[in-house]
Amino acid sequence: MTVSPETLPQRTSTHVVPAPRALAWTGGLLGLAVLAGPLPELMPFWLVASAAVVLAALLDLARGLRRDNWPQVDAPPILRLTKDRPGALPLTFMGLDGRVGGVRVALAAPAAFEVEDTEREVVFPTGAARALGSWRLTPARRGRFGGLLACLARPSPWGFWELRRRTPLATEVRVMPNLFTERKAFAALFLDRGPWGMRARRQVGRGRDFEKLREYLPGDGFDEIDWKATAKRGKPVTKIFQVERTQEVYVVIDASRLSARTLVRDGKEVTALERSITAAMVLLLAAQRQGDRFGLVVYDDRVRVFIPAGGGSKHYGTCRDAVHALQPGEASPDAAEVVRSLRQRLRRRALVFILTDLSDPVVAEDFSKHLPLLARQHLVHVNQLCPPEVGPLFTGAKAESAEAVYRRLAGHLRWTDARSLAQRLRPAGVAVQLLRDEVYAAELLTQYLKVKQRQAL
Repeated sequence: MTVSPETLPQRTSTHVVPAPRALAWTGGLLGLAVLAGPLPELMPFWLVASAAVVLAALLDLARGLRRDNWPQVDAPPILRLTKDRPGALPLTFMGLDGRVGGVRVALAAPAAFEVEDTEREVVFPTGAARALGSWRLTPARRGRFGGLLACLARPSPWGFWELRRRTPLATEVRVMPNLFTERKAFAALFLDRGPWGMRARRQVGRGRDFEKLREYLPGDGFDEIDWKATAKRGKPVTKIFQVERTQEVYVVIDASRLSARTLVRDGKEVTALERSITAAMVLLLAAQRQGDRFGLVVYDDRVRVFIPAGGGSKHYGTCRDAVHALQPGEASPDAAEVVRSLRQRLRRRALVFILTDLSDPVVAEDFSKHLPLLARQHLVHVNQLCPPEVGPLFTGAKAESAEAVYRRLAGHLRWTDARSLAQRLRPAGVAVQLLRDEVYAAELLTQYLKVKQRQAL
């Protein structure tokens, strides 16, 4: 059976098609009719045979339609899969009252899915009213999908007809971003580990969180003395600080029209938003393993998704579900509205990673005007995907044509603009970087670990 969910009606109905046995008997009658033409004495045999076959086919059809005990198909309400990774859809067939036999089952899925073993036989054992089956699906696109159909087929009692029924499945398929594409980042995340997650790194500095007071000891600096406690006790008292163990990390994803720009990765075109989501999930996973509190923000002309900082695998699942169906919008980013919303909602000083595209001069000017306001309270890192053609003029392979020279010049101008923007924002405490696609997630992870090591937050 070849089925397509785009062309099938989304309702339960029974269809009848001729079976191979009916076609064979029809072919035999046609052969007998050819012989009965030059031999009139065979005409009565042909008429009797035709009437008998037609009557048998009609009776078989009536018996098949009367036996309307199709199995019920049960599927999970939510199925989570990973983009470009095979997954299994379990189906349960019930309601045949322990009958012996089976049905042919085909699974119809949206065009974004590749279904292995589209058609198979599901057999109900003797005395059993339930049968289990599993279909392997490989999604090629991230998002949220429905419209799955279970197409059932079984022969009529005498085998002249095949009865078919299409049953919609109340299953919502949620396709998550594929984090396995970021192998370099995962190497640092999973292989470089110690007893508390990642391998312990030497902390730079004395820490910022106040722990306790103690008496002054020779060698303590004057900046470590608590002057109020000293005046109260009448002798020098030193403040003791501890290294911050829990910080707040926010990843801010740009889902405006600029995020719809495409780039080629592994021979496939992907959007900048797709790469930002994948890198953001890797960074949030790192924050979870470090024990930090992490949150997620998505914006275009205003903040569309805001998940406050939390911790644990359940909170990570909430962030993942919030962006698995995210698609580029059509609005232009509004830096003033986004910065105002972040300053209003982020009460505690946090490490903020903004994944955006500032190649548009108007958008870049707007962000350079408002981001210093956010950097007064938070530590802000702005990261942009660097297209392959953007970079210093005299780097890379030699240009072979005049067109390649002009492309190289255009890329150099865009690289110069990005560098100028980074220099303007650096005094305000905003770090702006252009990152290559192949190391996007790994570089974000490196920035995060450096902030942790230097206690810059």
